Amino acid sequence: MNRPGEQARRQAMLAREAAPVRSVLARLVGVHNEERAWRIGADGEELVARSLARLVRKAPRWRVLHSVPVGDRGSDIDHVVIGPGGVFTLNAKHHPGARIWVAGNTLMVNGARQPYVRNCRHEAERASRLLTAACGFDVPATGVVVPVRVDRIDIRERPADVQVMDRRALVRWLRRLPEVLDDTAVEAVHAQARLASTWAPQTRKR
Repeated sequence: MNRPGEQARRQAMLAREAAPVRSVLARLVGVHNEERAWRIGADGEELVARSLARLVRKAPRWRVLHSVPVGDRGSDIDHVVIGPGGVFTLNAKHHPGARIWVAGNTLMVNGARQPYVRNCRHEAERASRLLTAACGFDVPATGVVVPVRVDRIDIRERPADVQVMDRRALVRWLRRLPEVLDDTAVEAVHAQARLASTWAPQTRKR
């Protein structure tokens, strides 16, 4: 099992090793660069992981996986959450002090449009296909964009099939969902989600 933010930390390290002097100077003067973006992203994933640890303590029927590699191109899912309320792929977005505005498929961070809803939808659909194939029964998955340490989230219209959920509200929201998976189904999906072969089907065929 991977640690929260493991893939992002690895990418930050690679960026730092590729340009060590530039990375140090950028950190000293606060300039945004690739290494900083990966590092802040990893920090956000760790904060979401803390919330999810609280979820598991309060509701032990839930299962959580972090930094789940998908495919063979370096992609990963920040967090996969499995429990009575269903299966969720969480995409942490760490924007300290930012203002988030959402209207359907449009999500803006401080006035700049970001593809978070589209990407989160694609991630959930991919997870659903892979888990369904591995489990042998239908496994719907819902994508959740999780803004971290933002100043404000203004949701004018919720996306049709993706949730946008502030980290501070995440645990309460998950616990209040109606039950759609019994304990047997939760354990079956979790067992397959833990296998690397589930997320990289080509290795399963060999």
